[in-house]
Amino acid sequence: MSNDYNTALLLAAGLSLLASLMHVGVILVGPSWYRLFGAGERFVRAAQAGRWYPGMITAGIALVLAGWASYALSGAGLIDRLPLLRPVLCIITLIYLLRGALGPFALAGTGRSGRFIMVSSAICLLYGIVHLVGLVQMWQLL
Repeated sequence: MSNDYNTALLLAAGLSLLASLMHVGVILVGPSWYRLFGAGERFVRAAQAGRWYPGMITAGIALVLAGWASYALSGAGLIDRLPLLRPVLCIITLIYLLRGALGPFALAGTGRSGRFIMVSSAICLLYGIVHLVGLVQMWQLL
């Protein structure tokens, strides 16, 4: 049985949605998960102190990632075409690839753990590659 959906962009959507849900989980669980997932110590202390901005920033990231998942679903053909689909998918792909490739250099000395920097950079690079494969496959249809 065949479908008309692009598998790479469906996977890309799932990956972005997973990342979004992980950010929501960090907000719900709190400081211990901020620390576990590599937030800088100042950010963890702010969350422990009940400051508003760690949750707001993390929620903003979760919303962006959910939006990116929607664009990947649209590019895959699963949902209706979203505005500016091709350029937005190009930008999303570029952001993931740049974050993956340059993250170890850009985040050095920012207070984030080395483990977080390397793992999150590898994850972003993988996400970017999956997006790129789907983008190339669907280019003529976008």
